[in-house]
Amino acid sequence: MNRLLLALLLAALPCSALFAETGVAETGAENPLDAKRAFGYLEKVCEFGPRVSGTRGMTQQRQWLVEQLEELGAEVQVQKFKGRHPESGKRVALANVIATFRPEAQYPEIQRRVVLACHYDTRPLADRDPNPLNRRLPRFLGANDGASGVALLLELAHHFDSVPANLGIDLVFFDAEELVYQDPRDPYFLGSQWWAQKYAEKSNGPKYECGVVVDMIGDRDLQIYQERTSYSWQETRPIINEIWGTAARIGVQEFIPRVRYEVRDDHLAMRNIAKIPTAEIIDFDYPAWHTLADTPRQCSGESLAKVGYVLLEWLKTKAADQLPGP
Repeated sequence: MNRLLLALLLAALPCSALFAETGVAETGAENPLDAKRAFGYLEKVCEFGPRVSGTRGMTQQRQWLVEQLEELGAEVQVQKFKGRHPESGKRVALANVIATFRPEAQYPEIQRRVVLACHYDTRPLADRDPNPLNRRLPRFLGANDGASGVALLLELAHHFDSVPANLGIDLVFFDAEELVYQDPRDPYFLGSQWWAQKYAEKSNGPKYECGVVVDMIGDRDLQIYQERTSYSWQETRPIINEIWGTAARIGVQEFIPRVRYEVRDDHLAMRNIAKIPTAEIIDFDYPAWHTLADTPRQCSGESLAKVGYVLLEWLKTKAADQLPGP
């Protein structure tokens, strides 16, 4: 993935108001997400090997992903499109995967929808590996940078029944987020840009109230700061405050309510092209980023479950906000 790191560390922002609104952590509540199952999803994705866009590994992963989503009760669309291979110049078959839960056709009373997204491809090469010889080997596995988002959203989908039924939820898995062999020559975010453009062109179909992109959220040493760009957007900052406030309320301390990094990711297309207020959740403090060391050994099911727990409680709160009173 492209991570244009504009600031290594930004000044901490005042957080007292946020904690005053969210209150103290809840006690006695248990995380319903299954850390073992979530980690099993991550391991399964990595068993397909590198999932570079247009390759056999990606095709196998996509087929498996569609099967998993359908078993979880989603209506699944494979959104096919073409891209150009940055090395050969040939056309490459690409596809986003869109999973709709509580579709409008079956639940016409639902007026509000949210979209949760991740990328599910892997970078072709480990361009930041400390060993220069490894940087040209097509063996980048992307356990955290690729598989973790897929694993989290699949595990989270097991729990959508606990979200009040007035809120529709869609999942989108973006292809070709990082079909990049050489910076800055090769373009990033082909999948999210295609999806966002098609969304913007539609006069019918789902209209999303907001979105969240998750990326690199499986690190064993989880530390999730607020991403600077999505925090800077006036329409997106309330979403970030809601999510980090939810984490404080339920006692997930790995969500740190301070802005730290500025990151280029799929949330840019979702907000700038599709005009969906979209927050980024990412743990950028990951030494194995873009190296051959990005394997399941660097990841944790407990980390996946914690991020999923925060998102699940945030979804519940968002749905309950507009439930009719007694």
